[in-house]
Amino acid sequence: MSCTTILIGKNASYDGSTIIARDDDSGSGRYDPKRLVVVAPEDQPRHYRSVLSHVEIDLPDDPCRYTIAPNVLNNRGILAEAGANEHNVAMSATETIAVNERVLGADPMVELKPAQGEPGDEDYRPEQPGGIGEEDIITLVLPYVKTAREGVVRLGELLETYGTYESNGVIISDVDEIWYVETIGGHHWIARRVPDDCYATIPNQLGIDDFDLADAFGRQREYMCSADLREFMVKYHLDRTMGVPGTSGGRHAHSAGFGSTASAGAAVSAGAHSARRAAAVSAHVSAESTSPNGGDSRDGQIAALVAALPRRFNPRKAFGATTPKDHIYNTPRAWYMQRHLNPSEDWDSPAARYTPESDDIPWCRVPEDKVTLEDVDFLLSSHFEGTPYDPYGTKGTPETRHRYRPIGVNRTGHMVALQIRPYAPACNRTVMWVSFGSGPFTTIAPFYANVDDTPAYLRDTTPEVSTGNLYWTNRLIAVIADAHWYETNSAINGYIERVRAFGHQLVERTDERIIEDGYTEENTGDVRAAVAVLEEANGETGEYLREHTAKLLNSVLYTSSNLMHNSFAMSDRWA
Repeated sequence: MSCTTILIGKNASYDGSTIIARDDDSGSGRYDPKRLVVVAPEDQPRHYRSVLSHVEIDLPDDPCRYTIAPNVLNNRGILAEAGANEHNVAMSATETIAVNERVLGADPMVELKPAQGEPGDEDYRPEQPGGIGEEDIITLVLPYVKTAREGVVRLGELLETYGTYESNGVIISDVDEIWYVETIGGHHWIARRVPDDCYATIPNQLGIDDFDLADAFGRQREYMCSADLREFMVKYHLDRTMGVPGTSGGRHAHSAGFGSTASAGAAVSAGAHSARRAAAVSAHVSAESTSPNGGDSRDGQIAALVAALPRRFNPRKAFGATTPKDHIYNTPRAWYMQRHLNPSEDWDSPAARYTPESDDIPWCRVPEDKVTLEDVDFLLSSHFEGTPYDPYGTKGTPETRHRYRPIGVNRTGHMVALQIRPYAPACNRTVMWVSFGSGPFTTIAPFYANVDDTPAYLRDTTPEVSTGNLYWTNRLIAVIADAHWYETNSAINGYIERVRAFGHQLVERTDERIIEDGYTEENTGDVRAAVAVLEEANGETGEYLREHTAKLLNSVLYTSSNLMHNSFAMSDRWA
């Protein structure tokens, strides 16, 4: 499993933007070179065929332009990973998650089944394509939607029609909303809107921990899901919601009348759920005993049980999977992100509510302070700084320093934070803050999304090692500096500070030029009128990165060369 995600609602961000960000980490032992490219409408396929699953899909004939950060190699498909379109809709896909065996038994993954035998043979079986996956999702959704909600609906239709062969989380945002979609088995899905005043953290687990079925099948203000989710839950006994516990005469009870650990409203709701479920089961048993054929119709049974479902349930418990490995690989990352954004809470004492191995760390919560891009960059490159679990730290023991999987790992391909700003004109509203390579040794820089081309330093990444592009230069810096963390850290931190400061200055300067020179769509009637200005700004960022990343490579190479084990000089003896 790979990747870590953080989502920032517009009222939780420092400037009112929606911000979605994700590390795209290659699988263990693999390193996927990344690039930044624009897909023009004429280059978007009209008939799509997946490399991995061989599923074939006819696509609409009216795609829009979009900018993405895909793999360089196409051996596993396009794998667009992160992008934004000209309508200021952004996507990041995917966050690998897991569902439990009950879900997989009820709705198996749609996997590619190769052909058996040869055509004309008696036992010949043609190939059976699989569903869609990470390779396909952005390519199939982003060019065709104008709002995040439209993106959720389109993705849901694709999942229900073609299925999927893997469990994924998908993020879709616009200037007003962030939606997080989780696939449930082969064809089902749920989606929750990130509350405006919250951030959400997702570390390779099915994360949504609260879902309102009434809203999902009603006004859909905060929740959406596949059309038959309730029937699916009932038919395969996936709901695990208990009523409010209490005691009555020394016996355990579940009803509104005995709950003492929840609020009155929650108790009434849970008690009502228990009563509805009991009534539904009773009615079902009664129907079985009176029906001439020994039972009511299956549809009638399911309808009664659907009516008895609770309004709210916990998808993490209903659909998710939890194993001891999560406590090494996944939950510590959520713990560290929330520890950073809500620092006044107790995270470290023996009495702490949440520990690195807690399974119930909230999916979303309100931060203590508004969240900045620097917070996002720090967290998605973090390695448990300030704790006994930091692999570069001095606290703890050699064992604790390698106990948990850090967020910033060696095999990160890129981190892209997609910022959609409500105060900017539509033509320059979306900024992609991009870093390539291992997070602790690099940082984000801004690139406007609404362009026709991207700087060569990020666009023309080569499959093989080269200092002519950002990806490989940052990879080389990380490999050299890793062995000499303390000796090279000052130079790396200086680079990070300079690049971030340059980025903010460039965005401010470019935004002002857009307004002052009258490039806004209000003046021109064309949301793409400022493309040349934005490409000029992106080119300036690309050249700044080329110059300063090369200087950083020179610095860490020199410092590390002096620390080689085979170093020797005559002056060592005769100084």
